[in-house]
Amino acid sequence: MPAHHDIAAETELWNAYAASAFKDGMEPVLCWTQYAGHGPGPELLGAPRSVLEIGCGTGRALAHLARLGIAARGVDLSPAMVEKASLTWSGSGAEFVCAEVLEHLARNADTYDAVYSVFGAAWFTDPGRLLPLVRQRLNPGGVFVFSQPPAIPGAYGPQGMYKGGFAGRAMYTYRYSYRPALWERLLTSAGFAAAEARVLEAPQPGHIGTLLVRATVQSMAN
Repeated sequence: MPAHHDIAAETELWNAYAASAFKDGMEPVLCWTQYAGHGPGPELLGAPRSVLEIGCGTGRALAHLARLGIAARGVDLSPAMVEKASLTWSGSGAEFVCAEVLEHLARNADTYDAVYSVFGAAWFTDPGRLLPLVRQRLNPGGVFVFSQPPAIPGAYGPQGMYKGGFAGRAMYTYRYSYRPALWERLLTSAGFAAAEARVLEAPQPGHIGTLLVRATVQSMAN
């Protein structure tokens, strides 16, 4: 049975998360993994002139790219998150938009050289609906890159997630977990020319790794 996303409730959840997400002295950085300084960096995006981050959160990655001279737009469901990110990175040139990602991708005709998600909307949005929309918003030769924790063995598809443990008022959302090979099939079925998904091991053996997925759109020359 498909997950039922209550957008109003999920907005409230992410607004609550925004209260603790911003740390003093944060620096702009794009790190795909949950371990600082571990793994690849912006090179996974190629050399884009324009990017869209879906589920941009605190905006650290977007601000980093904007400061490199890239036209950088981020979309996030949480008004509180977008307001704080806009203030925090006001001088970077990054643009922050408050919107539900599926609606934004469907209604906004702008296209990009790269779309990406770092533990963001690609983790929390039904891929059957998200991936074709991302494909439509990419220029020829464009790339879609996202990262998230790998699936727990035997637990695939939409997974319910409570905010802040298992006490207090119930606030929850859904995240989507699949084996790397299935992510590749989902992406090529959505119209991407090629896709590669792999799990990058954590810097310490036995710790949780990071699922890294990169898909490309056929270039005009091909």
